[in-house]
Parts: sequence; structure tokens; C-alpha cells
Amino acid sequence: MSCANSLSVDGGGEFTFRSRVKKRLDNRPELFTLFLIVALSVFVGSVNRDFLQVSTFFDLARSSTVIGLFALGVFVILAAGGIDLSFTAIAALSMYSVTKLVVSYFPEAPMLLVFLAAASGGALLGLINGLLVHGLKAPSMIVTIGTQYLFRGFLLSFVGTVWVLSLPDKMEAFGKIALFSFVSKQGTHAMLPAFVLILVFASLLTWWILNRTLIGKAIFAIGGSLPIAERLGYNVRAVHIFIFTYTGALAGIAGMIHVCSNRLANPFDLVGSEIDVIAAVVLGGARITGGTGTVPGTLLGVVLVVLINNVLIMAGVPSTWQRVIVGAFILLAGALFLLRRKR
Repeated sequence: MSCANSLSVDGGGEFTFRSRVKKRLDNRPELFTLFLIVALSVFVGSVNRDFLQVSTFFDLARSSTVIGLFALGVFVILAAGGIDLSFTAIAALSMYSVTKLVVSYFPEAPMLLVFLAAASGGALLGLINGLLVHGLKAPSMIVTIGTQYLFRGFLLSFVGTVWVLSLPDKMEAFGKIALFSFVSKQGTHAMLPAFVLILVFASLLTWWILNRTLIGKAIFAIGGSLPIAERLGYNVRAVHIFIFTYTGALAGIAGMIHVCSNRLANPFDLVGSEIDVIAAVVLGGARITGGTGTVPGTLLGVVLVVLINNVLIMAGVPSTWQRVIVGAFILLAGALFLLRRKR
């Protein structure tokens, strides 16, 4: 009898453990993204030991900053059931306009003022998106495709098309500030740039907005069901204005970091990176239909996409396969999320 009871308890315990694991995976889809990151890192590290160097992780953090700021903004809009395809155009217009303004008239401007100007310019362009989306009652994807062309056309027609190769000293110095810096045994210089702290701060702020404020509850409510959210009294206009303005501000900041990091301003930069950003948000567990997702999941999605785009070549995988692998991961994640919802 005692043996039978022991088996029953053991079997029940195993069943309970599996149920808890399954429930954890169902409620936290970003764990699947974390699994892909670990598996990919193990694969690359086993093929090329250079991947395990600290300098590689510093480079990954550097590459993740701009795309991470973009992804946080896209996630906020996606959580509300919308989508934004104009954020790279907002970043390009803000960063290039502010850079030309500073170079021409305020070369000694402090970096805080430079970033405030870029964020304000991005927020203004995002506000235009929000007003158009709410005023026209049109799908945000259609509206932001239109404003993407509008913003880029305005930039190239009225602001400029020439690269700015000589930045003010303060902008160049900002891109070189290091949190950590050392020289490896091979003689290479590794640096973790200080501007990664901006991504950390933006992530904490976004998490706080979405999880600790009324506007955050409204964002997820509208993304879950717009008619129900309206009946509950949520101010849809205020939400639309906030999410697009916030995303525009993040895009402006990301664009300025891009300029300082590369030490030049190119009005043609950032074109085509929209797909990587949206892929990162989706891989992080956010549904394209809205109402779900987390900030940690979004950041994990960014890490995964950056790994694929920057590290797979160390394992001998041709760069032409990067898009194939990202697409395969998105399809796999989509299939698993669909099975999760059906269960």
C-alpha cells in the first residue's frame, strides 16, 4: 500500500511539475525567446570560441541600443492594437535636422539640450501620427506608411542629402564615453559605451508606464478590445496621441545616439531596419493584434535579432541567411503561440 501511495504521489508530483512548467510557458512566451538566445549562443560559442569574449558582448550591447529604443516604442503601439512603420523616418528627420542645426548655429550646445531637441522633434512628428490615426479612423499601418514617405520626402527635399562628417566636439565625445573599457590579450580595445544606460532608463520608464499607470492599463485594454475599452470609458484619443508621441520621442533619441555612435549624420541611414524591429517585438511575445507583451520580452527579442544579424557570421553562417533565420524563428514562434492560445 505504501509503495502504491508513493508511486501515486510521485506520479502526481511529476504531473504537477509538468503542469506548472506548461503554465509558465503559456503565460510567459518570452521564455521561448530566451531559450532561442541560449541555444544560439551555445551553438556559436561551440563553433567559434571568440564569441565568448567580453568584447563580443560589449559589441552586442552597443548594437542593441538603437534597435532596442525603436522596439520599445513599437511595442507600446503594438500593445494598443496598432502598428507604426514611420519610426525610422522620424529618427532620420530628427537626428539630421538637429545635427545640422547644432553644427551650423550651436556647436557648443550641451548634450542634454541636443537630446531634448531630438526627442522633442520626434515627439512632434509622432503627435502628427497620433492625430491622423485617431482623426481619420484609419488603420495605423496605412497612416504611418504615408507619413513615412512624407517625413523622408521632407527630409531629402528641404533639409538636406549631404552627409555631415564633422560633428561638434561634444557630440563626438559623447559617443566615446565608456562605462567599461579594457585591452584584451590580443591587443584589441573593448568598450561598453555609456549610452547603453539610455536604453536601460527607457526600458524602466516604459515598464513603469505600462504596469503602474492608468494610461498603461488603457493601452492594453484598447489593444485587447477597442469596443469594450470605449464602453468602459477609456479615452481612445488620449491613448493614440500618447503612444505615437512617446514612440516618436524614443525614435528621436535613438537617432541621435546613432549619430554620436557613428560620428556622422547620414540622412539615408536606418532605412529598412523596420522589419528587424517589428520582428524583435513579435519574437518577444507581443501579439500583432495587440493586448499582450512585456518589456523584458521585447528586450529579449532585440537580443535575439541582434545575435542573428551580428554573430552568426562568426559560426560560418553566410550573412545572406540572416533574413531566412529571422523569418524561420518568427514562423516557429507564431506557430507555438497559436498552439498555446488553442490549448
